[in-house]
Amino acid sequence: MIPIIHLLAFCGGFIIMSFELLGGRILAPYFGSGVYVWGSIITIFMLSLAIGYLLGGRLSVKNPSPRKFAGIFAISAIFLYPMVLYAQPVMEFIFLQIEDPRYGSLTAAAFLFMLPTIILGMISPYSVRLLVDNVEESGKVAGALYFTSTLGSAIGTLVTSFYLVLWFEVNTIITILTLILLSIGLIAWFLAPDQLTASKKTENDDSLDD
Repeated sequence: MIPIIHLLAFCGGFIIMSFELLGGRILAPYFGSGVYVWGSIITIFMLSLAIGYLLGGRLSVKNPSPRKFAGIFAISAIFLYPMVLYAQPVMEFIFLQIEDPRYGSLTAAAFLFMLPTIILGMISPYSVRLLVDNVEESGKVAGALYFTSTLGSAIGTLVTSFYLVLWFEVNTIITILTLILLSIGLIAWFLAPDQLTASKKTENDDSLDD
């Protein structure tokens, strides 16, 4: 097990669910908080994650490296933070153009949340590829990483819904999430390569001893 890669997967899961919960707060002033709004948010997030998983898996087979992995976090931060600036005008425009709140909330969710979530969805499959060295271990590695990522999602849901939305405004929370993404991207850039190399060297030594 490589703790840093698992930590990064945990943080990715945390941020995805925190972002999804914030989506309800972002859309509520214009489209309400009814079941159709949450249906729109969940649909866009699930579709975006599906695309992200696909793209992350494809990217991971082309010379995977921890520093490319770090780039995923940095790019997701770049696309997440501008929401502080453009969420309001986007929702105002869509609200005036689409009368039905069902389709208005779906359109707004797609414009606001889809791209950052696609990039965040690339984290899990890329994490698996970084840790898998042989086919025999792939299921075990994938299971452990998805456990870690899903645990992060569960904790992100609780922390955001129980505490963050009570303590901070939405834009402040988005800024915090952006800073977390940048910070863990730096961790991946500077620390993950050395730890990954050391871990693989240890595994190779163990196999030679056997």
